[in-house]
Amino acid sequence: MAERLNIHLQKSTKEKLDKFKQMRGKEVQSDEFWDLVVITAVDEDQKSAYEIQITEKLERNELPLGINYHVFADPPGCKIGNGGSTLHSLQCLHDKYGKSLSGFKVILIHAGGFSQRLPNASALGKLLTALPLGNPLYQMLELKLAMYVDFPSHMKPGMLVTCADDIELYSVPAQENVVFDKSGFTALAHPSPLSIGTTHGVFVLEPAETPRICDMEYRTCSQFLHKPSIEKMFKCNAICKREGKEFVYTDSTYYFDYGTSMTLLTLFSEISPLTCEIDAYGDFLQALGQRATVDYTENTANVTKKENGLIEIRRKIFHRLKGTALNVILLNNSKFYHVGTTEEYLFHFTADPCLRAELGLLSAAFSVCDLERSEKTRVCVTHSILHPSVTVSQGSVVEYSRLDARVKVGSRSIISGCWIGTDLSVSSDTFIHSLAVNLDGKTGFVTVVFGVRDDLKKSVSSPAHMKALSLFEVNLEDCVGLWGLFPEKVRFSGDTTMCSLWNACIFPVCSNLKDSFVMSLGMLKALDSGTNFTLLKNATLTSLQETLQNKNLEEMLKFRKKLYEDILRVNLSNSV
Repeated sequence: MAERLNIHLQKSTKEKLDKFKQMRGKEVQSDEFWDLVVITAVDEDQKSAYEIQITEKLERNELPLGINYHVFADPPGCKIGNGGSTLHSLQCLHDKYGKSLSGFKVILIHAGGFSQRLPNASALGKLLTALPLGNPLYQMLELKLAMYVDFPSHMKPGMLVTCADDIELYSVPAQENVVFDKSGFTALAHPSPLSIGTTHGVFVLEPAETPRICDMEYRTCSQFLHKPSIEKMFKCNAICKREGKEFVYTDSTYYFDYGTSMTLLTLFSEISPLTCEIDAYGDFLQALGQRATVDYTENTANVTKKENGLIEIRRKIFHRLKGTALNVILLNNSKFYHVGTTEEYLFHFTADPCLRAELGLLSAAFSVCDLERSEKTRVCVTHSILHPSVTVSQGSVVEYSRLDARVKVGSRSIISGCWIGTDLSVSSDTFIHSLAVNLDGKTGFVTVVFGVRDDLKKSVSSPAHMKALSLFEVNLEDCVGLWGLFPEKVRFSGDTTMCSLWNACIFPVCSNLKDSFVMSLGMLKALDSGTNFTLLKNATLTSLQETLQNKNLEEMLKFRKKLYEDILRVNLSNSV
């Protein structure tokens, strides 16, 4: 049974990829694809980064043509969350298209944020994370569009809401399709263990008139639970059973029709300007269904930052959406993968045999490399050039990088945007990422280095407590001492009441990419060996946070473009 389902999933996924492949670089018709592709960004800077890269992708025929791609930045000021971004994007679309919006099928991809748990996606955006798949190379944007390629031709005008850091695979019975034709909200639901339910949204289903077991089933949801305890799942009758196993249906992507988008716009007019974060899942979906009550509005247990006004705004959302239908499409043969942390990124792209088989992931995609010296079935190399003598150990990812002769990369490491010179070695469990910056009118380069398990978000209340932060299992005070710095002189950028690895100014700015890598590698080796490494006198030190604020997008894209041209040239010469 399980083997049959896996074969169906692989076959269905391949069909979607093949269908999307035929659309890349071609003019698409309005009845076969989205009318609008909308992407959210955290600020104007990230919006610009996305727009530049999407323009380049269109010029290289990597995306379907003939439709509009929009990027909407969150308004300046406080964070508004993906729920706020949804409402803001709807307003932007309504301002631009007016009543014409009533005839459009729109996909909204939430791609804002700084990706602190997957920092190689911070500078250029998590939606454009490279995947070891496709020719031209896929990024998360293409994969999202490919996995939902069948939706537009079977849906009423409205909006599909999804996130940039997850992958959903599914199969449906032959001659059937996922159809979005109902008023209100319609959500996709995936069978999941109870433990997964505690960190996701869980659907409580209305009893089925005629229970049946099949790959896809349309049901009504009476209540939506946001990150519930297992005890609450039982209490609310969210637990399902099949073949003696208990499971719950969890959330991923949802749709709402044009009429509901008008309701949401009315809501936005009542609560704007937003002064707190709204969750597009917890705050919207908990208001839906016959058994929804206002009680959830006061539960802030899952809120990372408790802000004034949140409860009042939640109440307004509840009263505006109360009575709106929540329909559910049960995708019983589906998989949900989250790729939002370094651990998930490494596992899914190097070690997970399931995703590799289902998507047809490669060990090397759009790269010049010879993996004979590496453990080639357990590595991932994308958009990179590796000298034939390079060794990459199992579980490691190399992206957008150039590795010269005899470079060695340890296991479970991430190399991103780097130029690594001859004979250099990177130890295991290392995250190392090079970026270009503009400082004082000059272009510089910064290479940030962390352990793949380091917590960049963990913070202390002042620089005096930096000993509680650890880099490669060495407390930060000892780290800076090994680098010849005085702890009391270490600067933290931004809010100094929240000092973390994210805003610790410990990385030197160098004049070129290769030297930048060498400097940061020297700092890492000092931690490995416990020996001193002296930074250059008068070196400018910066943090990852500050680097992103001053990033030189043009320079980073220029490096990627040169790699692209060199890879194309080598591949063309090899094919002759």
